[in-house]
Amino acid sequence: MANNQDTKKSVPELNRLKALARLLTLEDLKALEAGKPVLISGYSPVMPQDLEKIDQACPGWRKRLESREEGKDNVVYLPAWPELVRGVPNGFLRSALFGIVAKGKRRYLENERIDAIDGIEVYYTGQKLDQMDLDVYENLLHLARQQALGSCCRVTSYRLLKLLGKNDDGRNRKLLQLCILRLKATAVVIKCGRYSYIGSLLDEGYKDEETQEWVIVLNPKIKALFAPDQYTQINWEVRRKLGPLAKWLHGFYASHAKPYPIRVETLHRLCGSETKDLFHFRAKLRAALQTLQAVTGWTCTIDENDLVHINKTPKK
Repeated sequence: MANNQDTKKSVPELNRLKALARLLTLEDLKALEAGKPVLISGYSPVMPQDLEKIDQACPGWRKRLESREEGKDNVVYLPAWPELVRGVPNGFLRSALFGIVAKGKRRYLENERIDAIDGIEVYYTGQKLDQMDLDVYENLLHLARQQALGSCCRVTSYRLLKLLGKNDDGRNRKLLQLCILRLKATAVVIKCGRYSYIGSLLDEGYKDEETQEWVIVLNPKIKALFAPDQYTQINWEVRRKLGPLAKWLHGFYASHAKPYPIRVETLHRLCGSETKDLFHFRAKLRAALQTLQAVTGWTCTIDENDLVHINKTPKK
């Protein structure tokens, strides 16, 4: 029994060491070899004595690091954002790709242009996607960032649901499966300035019935959507506290350093709301803005001209 407990306790540490093996740069390695600690965003300081542990957990990682930094390794990775945020392409956050979908049967789209802000073009084929689908996709990206794009990322339903803040029960497992199936059965064309991506949101998504793990594969070309000025790090704890419309608003405004006033009818179009009447949408928007203000500390108002104003500077 003691051995089993030790093994279980070592799993988080093993994952940490594997992540560090990918995140450390050649400069970091030289500093550690010189006896100096190294700081990696989202992790406790890496100490020189950790090198031996990383060597044991990831044999050959030093050669791979040298090969990668010399340009001899064509392996592609997502950016290494911290644990407490989720990296999301701005094309997802500034469009109705992951919209506000009413309950019931979802509409199927065939190469349909999706509403987005100027400078972004999105064409989509598949069932309409909502904010729950984005929650799942954000966490799949989050897990996949620790390994090469195009390789198999394995994760249990239990771990995914835990990341999502949901109970591991039959209903939630079924909802999770439906989300993954929807994400797999997609085709998107996304153009953001000079960057573009054409392909499925998931190259592969299936369950290994022997291990009961989900196997997820992302197209390496999706890296184009993660150029430094083309994606946003979303505060995951904040997002988890919000409802669907407030989540969309949070993502949209988080992707803008200085939000500009936007008409209510424009937000109605951009978020993909299926509430047809603008009067009823405005009421839902007002409630979502109140929630967003309470959770984030932002100032969120609708003025007499029907313009939405967001001030992200905290009140003193």
